[in-house]
Amino acid sequence: MALRRIKSYLDYGIFQPIQIASIIALKGPNDCVREIAEVYRERRDTLITGLGKIGWKIEKPKGTMFVWAKIPDRYVEMNSLEFSRLLIKDAKVAVSPGIGFGQYGEGYIRFALVENKHRINQAVRGIKRIL
Repeated sequence: MALRRIKSYLDYGIFQPIQIASIIALKGPNDCVREIAEVYRERRDTLITGLGKIGWKIEKPKGTMFVWAKIPDRYVEMNSLEFSRLLIKDAKVAVSPGIGFGQYGEGYIRFALVENKHRINQAVRGIKRIL
């Protein structure tokens, strides 16, 4: 039966070449991991510090490339989708509305730390215009 055949691939483990590559990566040097973690730490700190200076206090995440931020009190009556639209329209900053991650994401937005520090500072300046 086709279901049994597909199910066996899903139940018995990860594709062996991926397992072998993972072992090699875990046993190899970690310099690149530390470098990448430092890049994201700098980006996170740039965003959190910049937003804090303009009055939007956000708790620092400990280990992720995303920053979740509660919608500022001034805009709390907006839902996360409306606030995200406001940011893109008036501040020229794209974020993800929290509702896209389920009901508990409502009231929050998510920043992705994919841009360099210069662009993050530019985003903070755009947000400052609307706050």
